Amino acid sequence: MHDIVLVGAGRIGRIHARNAALNPRLRLAGIVDPMEGAAQALAAEWNTTVTTLDDALDDPAVAGVVIASSTDTHLEYSLRAAAAGKAVFCEKPIDQDLARARSAAAGLSDARLLLAFNRRFDPNFQALKARLDSGAVGPLESLQITSNDPSPPPPSYVAISGGLFKDMAIHDFDMARWLLGEEPVEVFASGSCLVDPEIGKLGDVDTARTLLRTASGKLCVISNSRRSGFGYDQRIEAYASAGMVRADNVTESTVQVWGEGGASADRFQNFFLDRYAEAYRREMDHFADILDGAPPSVGYADGVAALALAEAAAESARSGKVARP
Repeated sequence: MHDIVLVGAGRIGRIHARNAALNPRLRLAGIVDPMEGAAQALAAEWNTTVTTLDDALDDPAVAGVVIASSTDTHLEYSLRAAAAGKAVFCEKPIDQDLARARSAAAGLSDARLLLAFNRRFDPNFQALKARLDSGAVGPLESLQITSNDPSPPPPSYVAISGGLFKDMAIHDFDMARWLLGEEPVEVFASGSCLVDPEIGKLGDVDTARTLLRTASGKLCVISNSRRSGFGYDQRIEAYASAGMVRADNVTESTVQVWGEGGASADRFQNFFLDRYAEAYRREMDHFADILDGAPPSVGYADGVAALALAEAAAESARSGKVARP
């Protein structure tokens, strides 16, 4: 069993705390958070203690650190944990600034770092990729990735989020790289503020379409909106030479009502923590694999590559021209 410490007792930290505490290969050995009340409450819930990052990094019994703190701490804490010889599980993005993220290559390129692009661990998307990799529908030619939130976040969140491309679409940029099997070399994006005028006042967009093109000509269209109006909308269509592979939305149950008007299904899941609950569990289990000696399946280089696509998309949306990551 491996001792790990969690940094960050907020919403996502609470998810990781639960998954770590319930994983038979891990022991949640401490909680770090500057908000003492939040740290104490989470520690009490899972029968662990409150500690500091310095003490955790100095403790030879601590094998890994889960970084679920604010985005502006991700890079610094990852570097410190890696330098202390710990395995690192860091929430996305690795940083909000591409140049700063790239400058950390010496400290993180060879680190045991799992970057938390949780959608790679979703069983539906993993099954889609497995079908593509098996050649069941021939070579992949194009992708359509749809990612729409049920409703927009508050402006206070948008103001510190890094913007739609770095905060929201960055998951889709990582999915595109993972599924395309090669790096996009051209990015064209367009964005509008159609959902909440306050988001526009903050200099961000709430609706965007992004086109990625690889060197071989594969294409990926990513559709993002801060509001679907009908639940958490997460779909992927992969078009290949002999057919299509599709991963559709997940409903709250499999119940359908049939009548004269046709069939109606249950609602789509309405919150990302529900939609990706199993992905978060699998992600933590992979961190246990890393502590057992396995290489990270998604790490620092992936984080930098997705951030480069996010910055290129934002640049393209501003300029109206194709950008290169």
